Parts: sequence; structure tokens; C-alpha cells
Amino acid sequence: MSNKNLILDALTAGEGVVRLAPCWVPRSFLMPGGRLKLDPRDLYALGAHRGGIDERWFSSTTKAANGPLTGEDEGLSYIEFRGKKALLKEAIETEGDRFLGADVMKRYGGWNLLCKFFDNLGPIPHHLHQNDEFARRVGQNGKPEAYYFPRQYNFKDNNFPYTFMGLNPGTTKDDVRECLKRWNEGDNGILYHSRAYKLKPGTGWQIDAGILHAPGSLVTYEPQVNSDVFAMYQSLVEGRAVPWDLLVKDVPKEHHQDLDYLIDMMDWEANVDPNFSANRLFHPQPVSPIKEMKPAGYEENWVVYSTQHYSAKELTVFPGKSVTIKDAAAYGTIVTQGYGTFGKHDVETPSLIRFGEMTKDELFVSADAARNGVTIKNRSDCENLVMLKHFGPGNPQAPSARAPR
Repeated sequence: MSNKNLILDALTAGEGVVRLAPCWVPRSFLMPGGRLKLDPRDLYALGAHRGGIDERWFSSTTKAANGPLTGEDEGLSYIEFRGKKALLKEAIETEGDRFLGADVMKRYGGWNLLCKFFDNLGPIPHHLHQNDEFARRVGQNGKPEAYYFPRQYNFKDNNFPYTFMGLNPGTTKDDVRECLKRWNEGDNGILYHSRAYKLKPGTGWQIDAGILHAPGSLVTYEPQVNSDVFAMYQSLVEGRAVPWDLLVKDVPKEHHQDLDYLIDMMDWEANVDPNFSANRLFHPQPVSPIKEMKPAGYEENWVVYSTQHYSAKELTVFPGKSVTIKDAAAYGTIVTQGYGTFGKHDVETPSLIRFGEMTKDELFVSADAARNGVTIKNRSDCENLVMLKHFGPGNPQAPSARAPR
């Protein structure tokens, strides 16, 4: 049954801004870190066999790839309006011109972005996301991704606030091949060929498709191309075995034991780049001169500006201030601190969320509303109102190249 009337009513009532319900996603091979404000009683709301909920997806039109038990709407965001719901995916498929703009729909065909928080007690296995060439062979999109570590969610580091990224210069393909051969012998030793970087809240990284990475235990805001494709290259993490199935999850069956194929999926030059950190670590960059923004009552920074596939900003509205912010493209937003109003909507940061309950911290802003400008009011007289804003491809305001630090 079509939800067209509900979708259009929500868009009209919100003057181009719609409210989204929280979208929770479990991972069976990871341990949740407990910092996403989901009630601890609900960390295993989908059943222990599905794993703990360690991710919250934002403005998502991408179904999670969690194996045969994945729910029909797992990973998909819902628009909420007067107690009723409709998938954002349906809204963009049926009314994409109204949400994203006709130019974006013509060029990209939809909302080509997946954005999330992930939150783990310890590290994720060393893995990569396939590029377009390899992902298309299994009917998916390649996936570059970016990280930003919001201060509001990183009030503790958890067990391993370091991320292994890439491979040490001088590592050979034979070194990786030997690690894959040792898969069933316990720790296959892939991390001996990599380097861990200490993670710092308020900074971020760009990880292109084909680059190995083992994200550490900070809460991570992660804009990426809309795909859930991956391949694990580490056989043992914190004493937990990683099944070979997670290495070849998105590999054609005829190549499941083909070590050369698995090595070919790696972007070798990027992995062994001797200037890996210099090329991929990013610090926030002001959207406008600070001396102009602060007297106006706000500060806004680019926190993801490393590729044309996606971009993100962090907006801070100072206590008691009201500002009107214009953007050149549609975006999703998640409030990370404070309370106030966002256009026609009340917004507030929740303290504790029960699984299935609504919140007032997530919205989607249509292209017209973004261009016309949204008035945001901080109703606190002592606390900042802070939000993250995620954009898909085609935002003409997004920096076209890596800005200097």
C-alpha cells in the first residue's frame, strides 16, 4: 500500500523537514560499547543469536546485510508523522524530486549515502570494503567511508581506542597470502603487518575502498557510500574466531578459496602508503570565517570533506541564539547535544532510548528547505545545541579537495 499521502503530509507540515525514527542495527561478530543511549535492557532486543546492537543508522535507504536472519526493514529509516510511519526509501523512490531535487535524482538516481554511529567495546577485525569493480560482481556498490569521532558520545574510550589502518610499507602480497593460509590456526597475524593509530575525539579519517582497517573503540560517526559490502582479513579478535564466511561474504562463490582474488581486492598502493596518516587524517575546517560566525551565534565546521561521494558538517548554536542556516543540498541530521527547535520541529538530545521508541534527535531536510534556510533556535541559556549534518554526493558547497590542516 502506498504511503504517498503520509509522506507528502509530513513534508508539507514540516516545511520540507521530516522527523525520522531511530534505526538500530546489530552485528553478531562484535560487542556493543553501550554509548549510543540505547537502554542496556535492549542491547539484544533482536535476540542474542543476532548479536548486540552496536550501530544506529541515519537517513538510511540501505538494507543491512546481516545474513539470512536479517529483517525486511533492518537498516532502513522511517519517517514518523502523527504516530504513523513510512520508509524514507519509499519517500525518495516515489517523491525523490521533492526530497533531493530533480537534478540529484537525474544524476544519481537516489540518496546514495549510508551514515551511522558505530559503537563497540573493542576493535573490529581488520577488513576492507570492495571497490566498485569487485562489489558489482556480487550486485553491490563499492564503499569508501569516512570517520569522525564526536566528543559528545566519546565520554570514555572503551577497551581499544586505536585503529589499525593499511599495511606497513614494505609488506608484500606474499606476507598477506601467508596470513590467509593460517586462517584456521588461531591468530593469522595480519596485524603484525599493520600500524595502529591512537584515535582522538574531534578528528577524522578517510578510508577508501580496498584499504584494510580495524576500527577501534571510539564511537564513530561514519558517512559512506550506501553499501554494506565488506571482507574480513583477520581470523581472531580478542580471542573470538572470525569465520572464513565473513572474509568471502561478498566474493563470488567460485573465488571463495582463491587467495589471489582476495589479495587483488586490496588497493595495494594505498595500503602501503608511507604517508598514510598525512594523507588520510583530517581536522575540522570552518565553513566560514570564525570571526563572522561567532558574533552571529554559531560555529559550523566541515568534519568530512575528503571526497565528492559524501560530506558532513558539525553545527553548534550557542546558548539562547537563533540562526538561519542555508545549505546547497538535502541532508540528514542527528542532534548530539542540547535542545531547541529546528524549523517547525522540536529537537532534543535523549538521555536513554528504549528500542522501538521515538526520539526528537533525527531529521531529514529536503533540498528546497536546505537552500531556503532552516531557522534553528537553542532554547537553553547555558548549553550548546550541536548537530551533525550528512550530505550525499553532489553537494556543490562541499570542498572538492582535502583542505590543509
